[in-house]
Amino acid sequence: MSKKFVSAAALALPLALVLAGCAGSAESAEEEVVRIGVVNSGDAYWETFADAAAEEDIEVEIVNFTEYTQPNPALAADELDLNQFQHVIYLATYNVQSDDDLQPIGSTAIYPLGLYSAHYESVDDIPEGSTVAVPNDESNQARGLLVLQSAGLIELEDGGSIFSTVADVLPGSKVQVEALDAAFTATSLPDVAAAIVNNDFLEDAGLTAEDAIAQDDPSDPAAVPYINIFAAKAEDADNPTYLKLVDIFQSTQDVVDGVVEASGGTAVIVKTPVDDLVASLTEVEDDTRANQ
Repeated sequence: MSKKFVSAAALALPLALVLAGCAGSAESAEEEVVRIGVVNSGDAYWETFADAAAEEDIEVEIVNFTEYTQPNPALAADELDLNQFQHVIYLATYNVQSDDDLQPIGSTAIYPLGLYSAHYESVDDIPEGSTVAVPNDESNQARGLLVLQSAGLIELEDGGSIFSTVADVLPGSKVQVEALDAAFTATSLPDVAAAIVNNDFLEDAGLTAEDAIAQDDPSDPAAVPYINIFAAKAEDADNPTYLKLVDIFQSTQDVVDGVVEASGGTAVIVKTPVDDLVASLTEVEDDTRANQ
């Protein structure tokens, strides 16, 4: 079966109009196409995935979005059948803010967040009282602080959480923490002892995942909220075709290799039970409401 890729420009129009422009597509055929919203459909593994799905007689249409804020509303509005671009925390935040109930139906990968240094080869070498930079956006700041705590560089109030901020770093911690725009933590490396650097900025900084002197552990249960997922509307969570697509994504080696390659080697493919993903989503949603 053929596969289709819809440009982000389609966001300016109802998706139904875009689909209507596909000449020769009967309504019944359109209903069989599974529309999956992604960000950065230019990654080669999406075409590989669509080909693998076609071999199982499932036609996949990859719908590209340019903003992370767009695929969830499109899914909720029935313009998509699934999306795959976010981790559990992002979905939980969306559900709470939008009073929605989108659900994870399968895991894809986790992208460990690393600590890098231009001066020290080991966390143990970082001097007491020195400064370490973390991203200033809420999600990555909290995650970065948890990495620093796991590495023994800081202690966080109440043990830390996905809502921790620099203000929660306890006095007496080994290092001081400075929050910077995520795009600048890598460029700050000459001026600080170490910095948490998002994967998106590693290549431009001349870094690789192997350069990290510490990172969060994908196998740690505390990392589940950071696992990237396929999401569906609640009523479609048990759809056998959608679950089959998750299995195809996880089990097709060329897709798995493509995900890792596109991430610069940082992605760790995970097959987390859906029940664990749902439990994590519920917990994060509850915590989010409590922190509003």
